[in-house]
Amino acid sequence: MLRIRVHGRGGEGAVTFANVLCASATLDGKFGQSCMSPAIERRGAPVEAYARIGEKRIAERGAILNPDIVVVLNSTLVNAPNIEAGMTDEGKVVANCADGCGLQHECISIDATAIALRILKMPITNTTMLGAVAAATGIVTLDSLDKGLRLILARFSEQKLALNFEAIRAGYEEVKRGQGIH
Repeated sequence: MLRIRVHGRGGEGAVTFANVLCASATLDGKFGQSCMSPAIERRGAPVEAYARIGEKRIAERGAILNPDIVVVLNSTLVNAPNIEAGMTDEGKVVANCADGCGLQHECISIDATAIALRILKMPITNTTMLGAVAAATGIVTLDSLDKGLRLILARFSEQKLALNFEAIRAGYEEVKRGQGIH
């Protein structure tokens, strides 16, 4: 089972990131389970969300203390002391960080904020980072991300869904070009 911890700020879509990722994994024939940190979420305050993806049913619940992958949605959190806490030795960080992470673990970094501003016209990076994680790990396909996005964000207009999938694709392609691997 793959354990993923997502760091973001309240209101930036960390929980939505985990939900879309897990829904997409199930569309790819895997099992997914997502949840958020038990802390109180306030807009702008640091938050965590969790995703588990596996080949078998997932019974484990709650916070992920030993993640295989850490995702950082907000660049101001890259140097927070708890980002790499408990990570496995082979762990990987996928971060919204324009110029390298400076972390101990392998870090795939992209300027997700710039991509989100260009495509979505707002600094909400969760969909851009979904694409980056898919490219960095191969745990879900772009096709399943499109379907998972439509499932979880069904309340969005077709135009908004299309823009968010464009952000997913841009994040995916940025990582596939091999930029930002440190």
